[in-house]
Amino acid sequence: MNPVIQAQGLTRIYTQGEIEVHALRGVDLRVHSGELTALVGPSGSGKSTLLNLIGCLDRPTAGTLEVDGQDISPFSRTAAAQFRLERLGFVFQAYNLLPVLTAYENAEYTLLLRGLNPRERREIVEPLMERVGLADMMNRRPHELSGGQQQRVAVVRALAAKPCLILADEPTANLDTATTGGMLDLLVELNENDGMTFLLASHDKRVVERARRVVHLEDGLICADERRDS
Repeated sequence: MNPVIQAQGLTRIYTQGEIEVHALRGVDLRVHSGELTALVGPSGSGKSTLLNLIGCLDRPTAGTLEVDGQDISPFSRTAAAQFRLERLGFVFQAYNLLPVLTAYENAEYTLLLRGLNPRERREIVEPLMERVGLADMMNRRPHELSGGQQQRVAVVRALAAKPCLILADEPTANLDTATTGGMLDLLVELNENDGMTFLLASHDKRVVERARRVVHLEDGLICADERRDS
């Protein structure tokens, strides 16, 4: 089975004036389809940098990086944006919902960009909205939704396009205990029943407890890799 993520010697160096910041120092990582992986480590360990590289939001200084069998390192901005649209799903702690759109319109937005017609979009999005308990809230705008509800809209938006990989940066950071539990239940269900592949960067021990694999980063290097596959 070909890995969804394959990184070798992945390095990212940022320059701040005359100072070089080594965010990643030669990371080797392989993630296969169907894995639910938590990426953990202290602030400054390189978690967000690694997610940004995998998500085509940044480019490595050195090393190789393949996502879904494609070398994404040399992508232009246009090619990177197209790859994100077609192959990746994102869930961020800030939700990134468009305030002028309804929950439904936010959830279908990626499909709209892909060119699906209204009927095709509705056939995909409505069942997902029902699945996350938002069937009665599809016409509400983000400011009319709780944090947990906005997060579920963001998850539906990420899932709707059936990406090969879903990346989440601190997805539970703004959620209360009950909402976090429900969100993690949903992600685990989608992973186990639908085979969705997740890479979650988080400080939340509840995320770590539910992950089937935990990759520990420290000072830009992987220092431990635990597998909990049944």
